[in-house]
Amino acid sequence: MTLRFVGMDPNTGGEGSPTVWVEEGSADLVLQGEEAEALLKDVIGSTEWVSGHARGIPAHERVIRIPARMVPILREACDVAERETVR
Repeated sequence: MTLRFVGMDPNTGGEGSPTVWVEEGSADLVLQGEEAEALLKDVIGSTEWVSGHARGIPAHERVIRIPARMVPILREACDVAERETVR
C-alpha cells in the first residue's frame, strides 16, 4: 500500500492532527481526524438520510470531524484522486 500525503491541519500543535492522504493504487481518500462527539454521532445514526437506507453507523465505520480550514487540502486530495483514476 502506497499513500501520497496531501496535507495536515495547518493549526496542528505537533501531536495527532487531521491529515489527508490518497492511496495510490485505488485513489481512495484516507482521512485521519478527531472522532465526532456522541451528540453528532447520535444525530447521524438516528436520521434516515436516504429513503429506505438503514439508519445507524455500522460497527466497522467511524464518523470523524475535519476542520473547515482543511477544505483546500480536501480539494487538492480530490484532484489527486481524480487524476489517479484517469491513469
